[in-house]
Amino acid sequence: MMAAFLLLLPPGPAWGLLFLLAAGVLGMEAASPPPGKIAVVGAGIGGSSVAHFLQQHFGPQVQIDVYEKDTVGGRLSTITVNKQQYESGGASIHSLNLHMQDFVKLLGLKHRREVAGKSAIFNGEQFVLEETDWYLLNLFRLWWHYGMSFLRLQMWVEEVMEKFMRIYEYQAHGYAFSRLEVLMHSLGGDTFVNMTQRSVAESLLEVGVTQRFIDDVIVAILRASYGQSVLVPAFAGAMSLAGAQGNMWAVEGGNKLVCSGLLKLTKANVIQATVTAISLHNSEGKTFYQVHYEDEEGQGSSFYDIVVIATQLHDSKNNISFQNFDPPIAEFPGIFHTTVTSIIHGYLNSSYFGFPDPKLFPFTSILTTDTPTLFFNSMDNICPVNISGTFRRKQPQEAAVWRVHSQHPLEKSELKILFRSYYSVQVTDWQAYPDYESAKTLPPIILHDNLYYLNSVEWAAGSVEMAAVAAKNVALLAYNFWYHDLEKIDQKDLMHKVKTEL
Repeated sequence: MMAAFLLLLPPGPAWGLLFLLAAGVLGMEAASPPPGKIAVVGAGIGGSSVAHFLQQHFGPQVQIDVYEKDTVGGRLSTITVNKQQYESGGASIHSLNLHMQDFVKLLGLKHRREVAGKSAIFNGEQFVLEETDWYLLNLFRLWWHYGMSFLRLQMWVEEVMEKFMRIYEYQAHGYAFSRLEVLMHSLGGDTFVNMTQRSVAESLLEVGVTQRFIDDVIVAILRASYGQSVLVPAFAGAMSLAGAQGNMWAVEGGNKLVCSGLLKLTKANVIQATVTAISLHNSEGKTFYQVHYEDEEGQGSSFYDIVVIATQLHDSKNNISFQNFDPPIAEFPGIFHTTVTSIIHGYLNSSYFGFPDPKLFPFTSILTTDTPTLFFNSMDNICPVNISGTFRRKQPQEAAVWRVHSQHPLEKSELKILFRSYYSVQVTDWQAYPDYESAKTLPPIILHDNLYYLNSVEWAAGSVEMAAVAAKNVALLAYNFWYHDLEKIDQKDLMHKVKTEL
């Protein structure tokens, strides 16, 4: 076509110069300039990850402002007890979380040394399942109590995780997804999409897991992680159960160091402020977003080309209003589930668990079944975020630091049941996960042209892994849309495409 056009031009330097000028203008129009400013609302693992990925794709010349009303790290948080810090939020990371593994290497951080401990499941009267130091004995006990259910569970979880791992390959090739349903379908077809709508109990019964195993073991694991029942969606349940099978790790010094490290590496401008509104503006055919905020000095605002919301919009604590959008951005159905975390320094009352002599109490992690008389979901004897080579876990008769998850703040009478005595109690209310029974539809990722909702992914499954994956997806989505590379968005049959690219 271009060769034919050249043949029609009369000879002469003027025409050649004109053609070169025209080609230059066309080239300038074809290549969009990079965005000038990008805003990220929230500095948790999702916000800090997306800031890093956005700079990775758009380049260091783009200014990235990160708004955070509390502390960097969000739900990756620590609490100080006796001059040592302990994880009070997201405590562990799955080994298959490749983005987090990359962050730790990039930032020069280290994996925390693992301190061994045994777990047990308590039903309010006795332990229904106890872990021992012998792997074969543990397997025999599982088989004796529950038959082949534990093997069927393991096969089911491994199949889900194997398909989930495809996302890292897709993202390595620059592919992104504009809707959660499309992302889920690309990983596991209709089966994965349905896993966001049907319960984990239903899915496990279908593959031959017994009701008794679900009531004793699956319920206990989900109470410890999500604080909810086996009615949570199957995909969210699979992510939680994958963590319960082991292969977990944590960052030396605290998991929140990943967030602060990424923001420092990105040289993002962290603004300590509460975002109150986002308004839409158009000027000379271009779309801008005005972010309104409140800080210690009062009210302020700034304009941005791209905005990523990396905080909960379903939560009433984040009353961000959207102005001048036509059609208006709808409110999101659903609420978030409250989990109360109590960090308690004290002496465990082992008699409550059937061990009158505290020296004989062997467990460092206690999960619970869904029993009306139980007032806590789980409790763990936790280690500090900095573990030296000479560190040893406290003996059961010694005062130790315990992390207790419950549905409500523990009353003094309840604390006296769990502890013979205690020195301190520090309580944090987390709206850490969606109440999965409160909404059955997945929220959108794209709220407007260049306005993205990263935390929508929590309604498929809430975890550090999912937040990092969602951050990469949003960064790729923003980049591909900005430069009109639509072939990299919502492509079908990606496994085949990726293999042919290789």
